[in-house]
Amino acid sequence: MSSFSLFSLVFGYFGLLLLVAWFTSRNANNDSFFIGNKSSNWMLVAFGMVGTTLSGATFISVPGAVGRDGFGYLQLTMGYVAGYVAVAYVLLPLYYRLKLTSIYHYLDMRLGRRSYQSGAAFFILSRTLGATARLYLVVNILQATILDSLGVPFWLTNLVILLMILLYTYEGGVKTIVWTDTLQTVGMLLGLISCVVFLMHAMQLDVAGSLAQMEAKGLSRIFTQDVDSPSYFWKHFFAGMFIVIAMTGMDQEMMQKNISVKTLADSQKNMLALTAILVGVLSLFLFLGGLLYLYAPQVGLAASGDKIFPAVVMGHLPAAMQMVFFIALVSALFPSADGAITALTSSFCIDILGLKRRADLSEAQRLRMRHRVHLGFCALFLVLVMVFKWVDSPSMIGVILKLAGYTYGPLLGLFAFGLFTRRSVQDGRVPLVVLAGPALCFLVEQYQGLLFGSYKIGLELLILNGLLTMGGLFLISRPAESKEMLPTH
Repeated sequence: MSSFSLFSLVFGYFGLLLLVAWFTSRNANNDSFFIGNKSSNWMLVAFGMVGTTLSGATFISVPGAVGRDGFGYLQLTMGYVAGYVAVAYVLLPLYYRLKLTSIYHYLDMRLGRRSYQSGAAFFILSRTLGATARLYLVVNILQATILDSLGVPFWLTNLVILLMILLYTYEGGVKTIVWTDTLQTVGMLLGLISCVVFLMHAMQLDVAGSLAQMEAKGLSRIFTQDVDSPSYFWKHFFAGMFIVIAMTGMDQEMMQKNISVKTLADSQKNMLALTAILVGVLSLFLFLGGLLYLYAPQVGLAASGDKIFPAVVMGHLPAAMQMVFFIALVSALFPSADGAITALTSSFCIDILGLKRRADLSEAQRLRMRHRVHLGFCALFLVLVMVFKWVDSPSMIGVILKLAGYTYGPLLGLFAFGLFTRRSVQDGRVPLVVLAGPALCFLVEQYQGLLFGSYKIGLELLILNGLLTMGGLFLISRPAESKEMLPTH
């Protein structure tokens, strides 16, 4: 399929998103943008969140990692299940009871204004870095497979895609994204299933035969029992659990969609439905990865990692499959960026600028402020994607999870301290504590050989970071009087 035809396909898909945005953003206001007027359908939210949760990094990196790790990602997935249950039955009831628009307002009520702003600031940092890393991965593939041959520079591709995202999120926000994410999840899953079926047919294999060949080549191994390995099962299980608690339950982007559902019961159903769908989809991504590593040697392809999926499709599959791949790839691209920019705008407006607290602003002034912040985050995304282009890591999912360990750890510590202790903190010292946690984690990681010998720190860095933050908060705290406490149950 020609580069121009694929280019036209991408813009046609974007036109469909704009049409959905036009229908959903009519008569939208700030409440529509921030929480979808509390009227989102839980089934749409659950299905659309699959696309947001997976993103382009999962679409490309999880299949690519099978050559190195086999099906080891399932160890994380098992932890994810435990994490989603905790979010549904511990955090969601809290957010609904307090009627939050920004989940970080809980920290204000429980620990104080500096704690609140510190939590929001770490979310902004975390989501900005994570979303731009995911966006870079997909933009880079679009650039390499289509736009380089058309003579379009990378910076222009990056700019145009962000302008597309800006256009369809500018007015409707969450109200629009609930619908566009559903559409995009459908596109991504159709692409995934189509690629799996085509590769099995091309190699004349069924599911049992495919798994047998993967096992023979060591591609289907799941469990790692070496305690010193970064991939040790219990490390991955608990890391997966706390990744979900922090990156979903304490993440404004993910919770913004959940709390846009009218009732707590429906929001919990959304979370459990998301869990079930996600386990199945991640398993299918790993199965696809195994098929790619079986197919590549048959056609003389030596690619691996993030490059194997696009290399197989663009170099060895027919035009129809290339079209399906690009629809799925673009469907994986937009949910990871549109929701992030919307949530970052919401958090910055509400948590940092105090938009809802300021009685001196008219509704028109609030709207203008929100528009300016939205434009500012789009500009920041443009710059950071260019930075990731310069870094150009061979496995972006590893980069994303490492960033999460450093930036979501303080959020984990802040929420855990608020939920599981009955102490009050010296609020002015909280920013120092939440900065000290990641700094200590960096030192521990750098000198882990001296500290732990052969033991290697993996994804449990997130848990360590949260514990260090929680310990620091304990040091600057005192027992609270009953009138100071916010009930947590």
